[in-house]
Amino acid sequence: MTVRTTAPPRRAFDHRMTAPGTDEAFLAAALPFLAEGLAAADEPPPVAIVAPAKLDALRDALGSDAEAVTLVPHTDWYTGSAANAVARAAGHLAAHAGPDGRVHLLMEPVWNGRAGRSPRESAEWLRYEALANLLFAPTSTTALCVYDTRTTAPDLVAAARRAHPDSGAYEDPLRLAAELDAVPLPRPPVDARPLPAPTTDAVRSWAAGQGLGAADAELFAQAVTEAASLAPVTSTLLWGEAPACVCELRLSDRLDDPLAGFVPPPSITPSPGQGLWFTRQVCSYVDLRPTREGTAVRLQYG
Repeated sequence: MTVRTTAPPRRAFDHRMTAPGTDEAFLAAALPFLAEGLAAADEPPPVAIVAPAKLDALRDALGSDAEAVTLVPHTDWYTGSAANAVARAAGHLAAHAGPDGRVHLLMEPVWNGRAGRSPRESAEWLRYEALANLLFAPTSTTALCVYDTRTTAPDLVAAARRAHPDSGAYEDPLRLAAELDAVPLPRPPVDARPLPAPTTDAVRSWAAGQGLGAADAELFAQAVTEAASLAPVTSTLLWGEAPACVCELRLSDRLDDPLAGFVPPPSITPSPGQGLWFTRQVCSYVDLRPTREGTAVRLQYG
């Protein structure tokens, strides 16, 4: 496949979606998209981040053009939480994209893996898909998200359509995020352990006692204390066993920013002092819920 045409200039994030149910349908969507990227002026080679079997199909179909496309197994790109995906994309754009973030990204989240492992983790990824329209709005990046209906549940495909402007079902990202967050959280278990204060030492000790290894207990403790730095803490509860340790913090201040913890700091690598960005990076999911008294922050590690 060799196509060389002049692509029109773009000045905004172009967030697309395809939901193939066969290998042929995937190639029918992917090949024109990659050809568009190869033809675009002022852009580096397009990147395909999909399942390994799809990479093999692309290599065969692209022919000699396969050498001009960066091919990445999606399990190498999507290695953690939705916030990890934000960091990975932001880091790639900063290091490799053309002017204004110009690059074509063919992207397939691992919906039959961690992303679809639980309702709360699925909601975290769908929130990311919706908020990506705001997070990457200043860029000229073009993304085509692949939702293979053979590995992605129908309700997730339907929800994803509401997060992509080209789907015909698109909704305002803030409205969709608010709807996801309106689902009531389960009550903490009756044996949840209260802490007088969410200090690093206290959380680390508890997590280690629940079976987390030393490195994981340290990361969980840092994630909790970073979240606790957002506002004065009025209560702390801990529950669960390794690997799924949970902490719920009650903060005295109301936090209403839906992008909190998703906007990359100046340094893409999380470090102490980056608050909710660090917390989202190391946790499976993070819920922020305004309350009459302030904000509830629930986070799960593992």
